[in-house]
Amino acid sequence: MTKLTLGFSPCPNDTFIFDALVNKKINTIGFEFDVVLEDVQTLNQWAMQGKLDISKISYGVLPLVLNQYSLLDSGGALGKGVGPLLISKKNIPISEINNCKIAIPGKNTTAHLLFSLAFPEAKQKQFMVFSSIEEAVLSGEVDCGVIIHENRFTYQNKGLKKIKDLGEFWEEKTRCPIPLGGIVIQKKNSKEIRQQIDSLIKQSVEYAFSKYPSLPDYVKQHSQEMEEQVMRQHIDLYVNNYSVTLGEDGKQAIQTLLKVYSTINVNEKIPELLL
Repeated sequence: MTKLTLGFSPCPNDTFIFDALVNKKINTIGFEFDVVLEDVQTLNQWAMQGKLDISKISYGVLPLVLNQYSLLDSGGALGKGVGPLLISKKNIPISEINNCKIAIPGKNTTAHLLFSLAFPEAKQKQFMVFSSIEEAVLSGEVDCGVIIHENRFTYQNKGLKKIKDLGEFWEEKTRCPIPLGGIVIQKKNSKEIRQQIDSLIKQSVEYAFSKYPSLPDYVKQHSQEMEEQVMRQHIDLYVNNYSVTLGEDGKQAIQTLLKVYSTINVNEKIPELLL
């Protein structure tokens, strides 16, 4: 028996992906998992510390963990039409954005990379927790904010206005899907183990899809009173064919994101990502 630590978020999309694996609805071929459910920002920090064997991370932090971790082909989230939005309390011309104070949900996030691709000259960035960005815009603490997750569907209810769809800009400029989150495994594990885990995660996703739209109890118990319809919205948005396998366009998207990171962080040397 081989026991490995495994971290992912309690969000429906992650529990949906990993349910069959951690609850042994598939043959885990002798692997046992010590599971930790945490928010992705915590998992990102832990990945930079090399804390877990296998972990969900934001693709924005991938360049910082490639010394210790390999990216797996399965279990991640790439998508179209699901990227971050730049919003404000009033209409601001695009030409003035470089002079604005901008709230961004963390330095090592895909959202920051996508914003930097669209506005490479913007310097007045304030990094904060994603859930506090709308309030910072409404209070006038910042001029604009980059919003992600469910906020991108509800910002209008607070009278906020969309300045630019950063995901749409990424897709138009790169012709790639948006890399949101991926699964990484410690390089200290043998190549055989890494390949076996990759295969198991793929089987877990395929098992979940085979039962969908039925939701496993594992998803429901970690969704904190979320309605089933909302759980399915999360799954429909973030779990798709890229979660089964990256494919060529998924791999191209990740390599493109790493190039954008390199242009922002010119003094950092990033290990090569082998996909």
